[in-house]
Amino acid sequence: MNQYMKLAVEEAENGIRAGHGGPFGCVIVKENQVVGRGHNEVVKQKDPTCHGEIMAIRNACQNLGTFNLAGCELYTTAQPCPMCQGAVQWANITKIYYGCHISDTEKIGFRDKEFFSKSLETAEELDRPACLEVFQEYQNLKNKENY
Repeated sequence: MNQYMKLAVEEAENGIRAGHGGPFGCVIVKENQVVGRGHNEVVKQKDPTCHGEIMAIRNACQNLGTFNLAGCELYTTAQPCPMCQGAVQWANITKIYYGCHISDTEKIGFRDKEFFSKSLETAEELDRPACLEVFQEYQNLKNKENY
């Protein structure tokens, strides 16, 4: 077993044994060093965004003092859901390695598959001019970093 995937599995084991959430563990590696780790804490934190990948990204960003994880690789026990995939992309993580498929998570009761095909049918534009004003204010700022 790959040494980093082994650490991701250990994270998942620690999380499920502590009752934190599902069997999802993750580590982030840069230049052969683990810079972030996390496991699913949805139940513990009472927060649906506390997936293993998100927790590891938060940990890596804190440890490295940046929101840009370019050059990092992510090892996770399951194929990232769309939320986590988006977070990985926003963090500029270079490569994802995952153990279980989305079909495997479905077999144990998780509904990730439905989010891959669901559209924003419940979304509606509202008060665009006011929102464009705050966008313009941001655009006018000096010394900003886009993320």
